[in-house]
Amino acid sequence: MGLKIGAVAAGFTRDLEFDLSRVEALIRHGRRAEVQLLVLPDAALGGYLTDLSKPSLDDLPPALALDDPLISKVIAMAGEMVVCFGFCEAVGPDRYNTALCVTGDGVLGKHHKVHQPPGERSIYAAGHEFAAFDTPIGRMGMMIDYDKTFPEAARALAVDGAELIACLCAWPTSITNRAPRMNEDRQSRLFDLYDRSRAAENQVVLVSSNLTGSIGGMRFLGQSKVVGPGGDIVARTWSKAGIAIAEVDIQAEIEVARRVLYHLDERRPEAY
Repeated sequence: MGLKIGAVAAGFTRDLEFDLSRVEALIRHGRRAEVQLLVLPDAALGGYLTDLSKPSLDDLPPALALDDPLISKVIAMAGEMVVCFGFCEAVGPDRYNTALCVTGDGVLGKHHKVHQPPGERSIYAAGHEFAAFDTPIGRMGMMIDYDKTFPEAARALAVDGAELIACLCAWPTSITNRAPRMNEDRQSRLFDLYDRSRAAENQVVLVSSNLTGSIGGMRFLGQSKVVGPGGDIVARTWSKAGIAIAEVDIQAEIEVARRVLYHLDERRPEAY
């Protein structure tokens, strides 16, 4: 019996009530499709920055504490479903780009974005670890967009026992050299390359969600997908909003991928 996974591509804004209603609609849609894991994009509550070239504190999305009523509402909406979503978290005076994994029973896992592109460094505090956590659907981990550029991030989660990795993204087209067609954009190619590589090199299932539409001067790629442990894309949204849904027998797929070549066991850390 497989696990029904949904990777969301959707747009979100600074209007938290609008975002909450969109999250509710996506969870409702996922529930109708019998999805057991729904991965929403980064910045699902409050939207992303409007300008990475000249960011300011005034451009930050609304900051929410973990005990904010909006977070509690998403937890209640999740019910029996495992739901991952991103937001700007307030921790004292600091602001973190945060991914949260929840069910109706509460928080299962939290990740602060570790790797930051230049535009984020002056306004977001950085996380400092990649840790897997147990859920009703198995052991998993989370990354936030730029984290997946670094092989060590997904590898740390896999070494910690994650068999499923959710990567929540606010990944735009190229800021410096945007292509006229989105599917020809350099960032479009890299987004898919990283998703497939991180899954294949760790022999895990990777669920990649992303924003769609535009915020300020940035246009987001979409391209949400579910990737198998061999690096094969089993469901995707392309550039449009929607939910990429796939049923994956995670244990069976990983066993097949690792039957002859088991990358985690074959590492030589002393040589690196």
